Amino acid sequence: MTPSTEAPTPATWTNWCGLESEAPSAWHRPADAAAVAALATTATDRGRRLRPIGSGHSFTGIATPVDEVLDLSGMRGLRAVDRVTGRVRVAAGTPLHELNAALDLLGLALPNLGDIDRQTIAGAVSTGTHGTGAGLPGIAAAITGFELVTAAGEVLWCDDRQHPDLFAAGRVGLGALGVLTEIELACVPAFRLRASERPERLEPVLEAVHDIAAAHRHFEFYWFPHTDRVLTKRNDLAAGDEGEALPRWRGWLDDEVLSNRVFGVVNTAVRARPGLTRRVNAVSARALSARTYTDVSHRVFCSPRRVRFVESEYAVPRASLVPVLTELRRWLTRTGEPVPFPVEVRFAAADDIWLSTGCERDNAYVAVHQFQGMPHHDYMAAFAAIAAEHEGRPHWGKLHPLAAEQLTPLYPRLDEFRQLRDRLDPARTFTNPYLDRVLGD
Repeated sequence: MTPSTEAPTPATWTNWCGLESEAPSAWHRPADAAAVAALATTATDRGRRLRPIGSGHSFTGIATPVDEVLDLSGMRGLRAVDRVTGRVRVAAGTPLHELNAALDLLGLALPNLGDIDRQTIAGAVSTGTHGTGAGLPGIAAAITGFELVTAAGEVLWCDDRQHPDLFAAGRVGLGALGVLTEIELACVPAFRLRASERPERLEPVLEAVHDIAAAHRHFEFYWFPHTDRVLTKRNDLAAGDEGEALPRWRGWLDDEVLSNRVFGVVNTAVRARPGLTRRVNAVSARALSARTYTDVSHRVFCSPRRVRFVESEYAVPRASLVPVLTELRRWLTRTGEPVPFPVEVRFAAADDIWLSTGCERDNAYVAVHQFQGMPHHDYMAAFAAIAAEHEGRPHWGKLHPLAAEQLTPLYPRLDEFRQLRDRLDPARTFTNPYLDRVLGD
């Protein structure tokens, strides 16, 4: 066994958006599964709470530690590669941007990704991160097996033959069943995408939205509140050496200067003077220019996000997408709520993972954002009420008010998940207030 590395205990643990913080009594950085098992056993015996953390990119309190932190940053990198099947085993604390770069060198890639690559692979799959693509499920659907450490210190390998019920539940496990230490992923040959991004009007996009989503491998759009303008993004497989990457200066201008520095300044101004919101959104929407480029998949999917915000996202049946957006527009018009951040719309296919938002259902995803430090409670509450009318399933890592009683009808396997939790962690070593709320106790 490689012992855990004890790091100086920070004064507080804080998540990326700054809404969640806690002062842990101990901070552990284990180097392998055996060290995790020893820590889990000790915590269980002492009645302590031990919470695994990744990069802190969840907006909810899903990672918030109660007593002790289990920092997985000491467990990263590829562990094994099968070049015949394309399966790789990766340490759970590996950030997605490091995993993407390592896979690229092997001529491999994940089938789908979200638009941020700072999360750890364990954190991304445990919260149901999904990306976009009407025919593609979320990232966790690529998992073919995983190593899990239980509260009793067992180290289990789970796949469709060994512990199949745990495999079905643990691919999106919320960190409630145990600690993921290694994940096996079914990768695909590396691919390039032709990205086409352009401003359009909202109404024509909504009229044809399902046809557009079906016609492209990946499709998403961003609507600017209080305007009729959207930015659409269509990504399709590029043939051979077709197309060229963005010139370095254009990528720097669009993604660093405009999307981060200027956008940050604009949002800071709106936070100081909320009455500027409508005017600023109109200018922002019209300032967007079309661009087409081709690059390796992860460089198309992922963009730098340096402007901090809070976010709520719900998966809704695809037929409910237009009604949800229509109701959200009406609320924003009626209230005049100052929202300088665009609303994001994406798509994903159904899967068979018990607590995945895509469990047995094709979805559209609607995400609302607010700049850090601006009031967000009324906006998020209104959005939650609208989503509730359409069987909205909340992203586990993004703000939502739902508790176990509201979530049970939305997830047909939630009771079975709870039974697994009772068996694997009866003392609730891995719990925290968020899990107590969404799973019950």
